Amino acid sequence: MCLYCVGGGRRKMEASNRRFNRICVFCGSRSGNKTAFSDAALDLGKELVERRIDLVYGGGSVGLMGLIAKTVYDGGCHVLGVIPTALMPIEISGHTVGEVKTVADMHERKAEMARQADAFIALPGGYGTMEELLEMITWSQLGIHDKPVGLLNVDGYYNCLLALFDKGVEEGFIKPSARHIVVSAPTGKELIARMEEYVPIHDRVAPRRNWEIERLGYPAASDLHSS
Repeated sequence: MCLYCVGGGRRKMEASNRRFNRICVFCGSRSGNKTAFSDAALDLGKELVERRIDLVYGGGSVGLMGLIAKTVYDGGCHVLGVIPTALMPIEISGHTVGEVKTVADMHERKAEMARQADAFIALPGGYGTMEELLEMITWSQLGIHDKPVGLLNVDGYYNCLLALFDKGVEEGFIKPSARHIVVSAPTGKELIARMEEYVPIHDRVAPRRNWEIERLGYPAASDLHSS
């Protein structure tokens, strides 16, 4: 049976039994102008450690990236940073944190981070963070993955983005079921709890087996079936 063609009951059961081993966190290489952003990165890192969840992230040692990576690493969990060679002088200052994997470009970075993680969380960040977030949302909508995508809405930072998504639904560009892809909460603890209960309800644009998923780092189509 194709694991991506199962019914809603099976999906609900899987969601209720979901436990994340690795979460990919997208976040800024800057700390932002409010201490609330740094506090949120530290709190999310501590939440991952408490739940014994490993971290996949962008590989930098500065800004919010550095804060969450160091928190998770110091807490005894594994940290995997994925960074393009060109960004190493910019986003790594001093010693690296945990395991660092260098890749050729931004496309390979996102594919590797997605392959390694069970779920995704976006902390506050700039264009890069938002682009990574939106790509994971799009991949879910297209049917490339069905992993939870969480938005840590610290101090209302993402209110306008969430309102834009709602506007997309209102104007007919985003299906209401696809709007459900984005899970949001103001704290890491609440967000992870909601992500554990996430159940996809949107219609995928194309079956996962139709994508060139090997290039994206996912298993071959033949591996998506069980006897």
